[in-house]
Amino acid sequence: MKKKIILSMCVGLLACYSCQKSALTPALPTSISNQGYAQFSTVARIQAGVLGLYATVRSGASFGGRYIEADEAKGDNWINATSNGITDYNTWREANTSNDTEVVGLWGQCYLSINDCNLFIDGMAASGSAVLGNATLTNNYVAEARFLRALNYFALLNMYCQPYAVSNGASPGVPLRLTGNSSAGDYTLAPATVAQVYTQIISDLTFAEANLPLAYFTTGTTLDATSNTTRASRNTAIALSTRVYLAKGDYANVITQANKIVTLTAPFTATTGVPYALQANIANVFKTPYTTTESVFSLPFTTAETPGTQNQLATYFVNTTGEFYINASSQLFTDPNWRATDARRGLTKVSGTKTYSNKYPTGSPYTDWAPVMRYSEVLLNLAEARVNVNGVADLQAIALLNAVRQRSDPGAPAIIPTIANILEERNIEFLAEGKRWLDLWRLHMDIPAKGATIGVLPATAPAYIWPMSATEQVYNPAIGR
Repeated sequence: MKKKIILSMCVGLLACYSCQKSALTPALPTSISNQGYAQFSTVARIQAGVLGLYATVRSGASFGGRYIEADEAKGDNWINATSNGITDYNTWREANTSNDTEVVGLWGQCYLSINDCNLFIDGMAASGSAVLGNATLTNNYVAEARFLRALNYFALLNMYCQPYAVSNGASPGVPLRLTGNSSAGDYTLAPATVAQVYTQIISDLTFAEANLPLAYFTTGTTLDATSNTTRASRNTAIALSTRVYLAKGDYANVITQANKIVTLTAPFTATTGVPYALQANIANVFKTPYTTTESVFSLPFTTAETPGTQNQLATYFVNTTGEFYINASSQLFTDPNWRATDARRGLTKVSGTKTYSNKYPTGSPYTDWAPVMRYSEVLLNLAEARVNVNGVADLQAIALLNAVRQRSDPGAPAIIPTIANILEERNIEFLAEGKRWLDLWRLHMDIPAKGATIGVLPATAPAYIWPMSATEQVYNPAIGR
């Protein structure tokens, strides 16, 4: 199912022609017919449509590469090696302009995905539901669209907006577009507040949790590991909601949600739906078949479907290409708690005097899957929430933090779950997975120095978040910044 959004610029171009001129030069079309919702006319087309929603999310311009890479570049764990303006150099040095490739590209890709989801939701209401004749299946599919819409809106908040901690979400957010656009028009729309965008994200995830299937099966009771990793099920929505509530500082709801998929005691597992659990060896997450019990949501690539040039995760963090290498002076690299015996050291690689990540080792044509969320994040989200509510003596928080830590370093002594210790454990666990900036941002923390050339960036600095996309400023005068 293909869809096109015609930019509103087309309208201005058409207005330049007189009636006589248009007789000689036919006007460009300003809309694409929905063909009576033909794309929703059969069950097979509807099924293809819902699977197609994952394609724009998987794009190397967003969750398949650039979003994860930009998050890493904004943090303090990396040194830029190439000064390449196309590959997040300006993001790394905190000097973005509204015209930068990453700023314009991620904004456009996220809204493309959001619009795809909106068009699908609209089409299901208008036609698809009647064709399926099955309310449960209809809601399953709409829930997938709403899950993906929530994922995109959260990414937009993370990169372009102040965190909720600033003024309790009263800061400008992003435009909330909740219906599909398939023709040219005036799409001027002021941004909602950060709090309003969170409300919509949580609404989408609440619907998704209630309506997504518990799990996907190949036949009978045999779990479909690939679908359970690459499509949203109920537990996927619950897991993502713990990230969203943590970013909002709503620790009570982090605990409520996480308790649905985390047992009270170790070994921590999800006992209903997709059976999440930590892998005994973290390296299993980053190699074929990529469909482990820890892989909550990942985006697949094959030789026929790759992230695209200069989007690949390996291009940025692996020494064979080397856009970035690990900042040897960072808190991450110098932390004595990250011991030499830690298996996560094995997911780095030394080349000459520099150290790189080796989580994406396959090289060209870059078929490593992009990890959007892992079960270890849910455990650490819950640990942090419980410490904020109950303090560092919370027994479950102690067990959760050390379950992640000692999974990779069984001989490591248990540590107290202070917020600082949890944040550093996250920093080690999710290196090169796009979580460092997320953590600094949600807590409104200064960005630490990046080696000798890039100093500390205060959380109050204008460059702390990305500027608004130049494209949005052109076509949406109400964007306001």
